[in-house]
Amino acid sequence: METTTKPNIGSYDERVKGSPWALAEEELGYKPGSDINIAWYCTDRICNMGKAAKTAFIWEGMGGAEKRYTFNDLRLASNTFAAFLQGLGIKREERVCLFLDRIPELYLGFLGVLKAGAVAQPLFSAFGDESLLVRLENAQTTAVITQRKHVGKVRKLREKLPCLKYIIVVDDDGKKPLQEREVAFSLEQAKPVEDFKCADTKAESPSLLHYTSGTTGMPKGAQHVHYSLISQYLTAKWVLDLHDDDIYWCTADPGWVTGTSYGIIGPWSLGVTSCVLDVGFTSESWYQFIQKRRVTVWYSAPTAIRALMKAGDEAVKKHDLSSLRHLASVGEPLNSEAVTWSERVFGLPFHDSYWQTETGSIMISNYPGLKIKPGSMGKPFPGITATLLDLQTFEPFTEAGKIGLIAVKPGWPAMMRSYWNNEEVYKKKFRNGWYLTGDRATRDMDGYYWFVGRDDDIINTAGHLVSPFEVESALLEHPAVAESAVVSKPDEINMEVVKAFVTVKPGFIGNDDLTLEIMNFIRKKLSPLAMPQEIEYTPLLPKTRSGKIMRRVLKAKEWGQEIGDTSTLEND
Repeated sequence: METTTKPNIGSYDERVKGSPWALAEEELGYKPGSDINIAWYCTDRICNMGKAAKTAFIWEGMGGAEKRYTFNDLRLASNTFAAFLQGLGIKREERVCLFLDRIPELYLGFLGVLKAGAVAQPLFSAFGDESLLVRLENAQTTAVITQRKHVGKVRKLREKLPCLKYIIVVDDDGKKPLQEREVAFSLEQAKPVEDFKCADTKAESPSLLHYTSGTTGMPKGAQHVHYSLISQYLTAKWVLDLHDDDIYWCTADPGWVTGTSYGIIGPWSLGVTSCVLDVGFTSESWYQFIQKRRVTVWYSAPTAIRALMKAGDEAVKKHDLSSLRHLASVGEPLNSEAVTWSERVFGLPFHDSYWQTETGSIMISNYPGLKIKPGSMGKPFPGITATLLDLQTFEPFTEAGKIGLIAVKPGWPAMMRSYWNNEEVYKKKFRNGWYLTGDRATRDMDGYYWFVGRDDDIINTAGHLVSPFEVESALLEHPAVAESAVVSKPDEINMEVVKAFVTVKPGFIGNDDLTLEIMNFIRKKLSPLAMPQEIEYTPLLPKTRSGKIMRRVLKAKEWGQEIGDTSTLEND
């Protein structure tokens, strides 16, 4: 499966000497100060380049159901969505939530929200009541675009959300009457809007609001702007190496920033065909999809790659995957075994990449044509100034092999501009002129970065960040739980999973029945990913003398690490 396609990036060493953001602006035809709307650049601009009839989007659902869209179809659909939203009275910069499965309306509606000048707020359709409420309430969301199977969740929260004016149901069949504040919209039945004046958004106009977890406190909304397109376009071109004739598959849900930055914006701003598989994960379904769609560039997550490894080499051999040209991964560290495995079975290595919800685009990566060191995150993207900071002084250092905090010099186009209504916490992300990622790494003599771990208690399970605080808060709402502490636990496939330590109230017994009840309680309230995979009942939790639960003691035991100083423990 050798590829002869010349990498877009050319020479990495030459690119780091240039002015990549200026180059991206030039290629996109953007002049500083002029209008810039992500959706227009992903649709109208591509059509104006003579690619109106080119396939933009191939969607496959259950049972092999298929829908195809050209770039002109994207343009018309996003126009129609935008005109509908404006007709409802949705105003500039109001938040419009997309609470949908990975159906076409999620992707087309995302573009429509941006064309209307509103702010897109994508949320995972698997979110439970509490997770949904917290994010809609915090964002003061004006409208939720959803489907019949999920509208019940939104209805339950309606009275707690005074700012919510509209619940838009995209697949209403008319069999049951819609309720208060609900309105039906069918993209297939609506008259296509040929001409729509796209909102005249500027570089710093808000575009997306993506929620991310915090160690303490509830999730925070990372506010991005339309100028992020500059970073997303160029990183998709140079890291994902997207060429005009590629068939590209990003496996990420748009509820996660990868699913918007590189599942929508990156490929379509380059005029590249993108495909989506909206069925549950199995190695058979994934390999069959790559074979059927002749996927050439594949961007996935280490959790999925490890699951494919577990399925075995024979599963790969049953399919013709010779179309694959370039593989990349994101979301969590990619272990070296996965890189060597992919080289053996696909004839191609996975190129790991590192970035965050807050950064909006790839910060550190492995690149086509540049040597891969299996297990390494790679090198900073051209135009990105990254370093490691001393854990105590927050000063940069160059010493190879020393553990430090990954930091980036602010100013790249896709950097979040704030946390929604939380400027105080946003400011804490910066120190001594650097953006602090909250991740630790080492750097070798060749400038390659190697991930070490989080600098806080955030749990990275299958590439999704879970806040221990959020899970602990939900646990305390269960009538049997007196106290709780949540930590990560090692897991072969997901890297880490959620484990809860619980003390029960008098009259309750910590047994298997209670465990199942609590697990289901959290799953419905938060999400399946936040649900503890194990609950351990204990009469006491380790606390400081001031009463603070010491998660690090519990986590150290789970990971087989040194517990460290316990002199402040109340019950030491």
